[in-house]
Amino acid sequence: MANNATITMDDLLAGDSVKQLTTGEVITGTILTVRKHEVLVDLGAQGVGVVPRREVGYSRNLAVGDEVTASIVDPELEGGLSLLSLRKAAKDRGWDEVTAKLDDAEIIEVTPYDANRGGLLIEYEGVRGFLPVSQLSAEHYPRVGSSDKDEILQRLNVLINKPLKVRILDVDRKANKLIFSEKEAIKDGLAARFESLKVGDTVTGVATGVVDFGVFVNVDGIEGLVHISEISWERVNNPNDYVKVGQPIEAKIIAIDKDRLSLSMKQLSEDPWMTEVDQFKAGDTVEGTVTRITPFGAFVQISPAVEALVHVSELGGDGADPEKVFTLNERKEFIVLDIEKESRKISLSLPKGKK
Repeated sequence: MANNATITMDDLLAGDSVKQLTTGEVITGTILTVRKHEVLVDLGAQGVGVVPRREVGYSRNLAVGDEVTASIVDPELEGGLSLLSLRKAAKDRGWDEVTAKLDDAEIIEVTPYDANRGGLLIEYEGVRGFLPVSQLSAEHYPRVGSSDKDEILQRLNVLINKPLKVRILDVDRKANKLIFSEKEAIKDGLAARFESLKVGDTVTGVATGVVDFGVFVNVDGIEGLVHISEISWERVNNPNDYVKVGQPIEAKIIAIDKDRLSLSMKQLSEDPWMTEVDQFKAGDTVEGTVTRITPFGAFVQISPAVEALVHVSELGGDGADPEKVFTLNERKEFIVLDIEKESRKISLSLPKGKK
């Protein structure tokens, strides 16, 4: 008849049935409980392990019943628990994994856990890495004005906890460096889109940044720029007066560079200058408003869309000072000297006796 005597823990430890855990050992277990600050892991005959939340890793979403691999940090805590780290175990395997992803140029999905002005912080396969701002796609690149450095961080913070498709750009285990690129992940698709576009096409996109010199536009993942001179037929001093971030944009392609489109908003409408200039001819006397005074002359608005120049040479004698002849916003009479439609220039002079 079989011996039914109860086997104690001491009996097990005295034999070969249960192997003593050692610091640094890698072990597999099953999630028992997921709490706010810790995770409990069933290690079978070797007891229960506890993983502090900080040792789980930013990229891990754990559920009861999941099988996990952990490193033993301390095999004998008070209460009979073992202190475990999922991050250390994952990191040891992770370097081989990310190196393989780099070699295969594989597109992977990552989730940033934090950001700074330089880019996004990411943990993948237990290894912490970085996605620089310069490697973000046109959709996510934080185009802001030169004086809006804080806005860069605000725009990057929106991407925290948002899944992104990336490729691994660089791996250096000795230097503890892992660099990701969103640009590299989408470049194949962008190449095909570039081939389908040509100068003269009308495209639609979304304004991703408004800066002093123009507007950046995301056109199906391709970055476009509407230079300040191509926003409107009228003089534009501040692009923010015409476009806001997130606004839908329709524009005409006026040039295609290696990785960017040059766009024009104004060329989708008729040039009012060409219409209004037909009312003037050389020799006409016109009335206009002085809009700008410069060392080489004064600019005069002679119709809503037409601005002309009175050159300093037309003010009478060498050394004439435009600032002494004109006052900003004053209205005066002028003589039309010449009209050059191709260069969109009209030259004016003061009437005789008023120079």
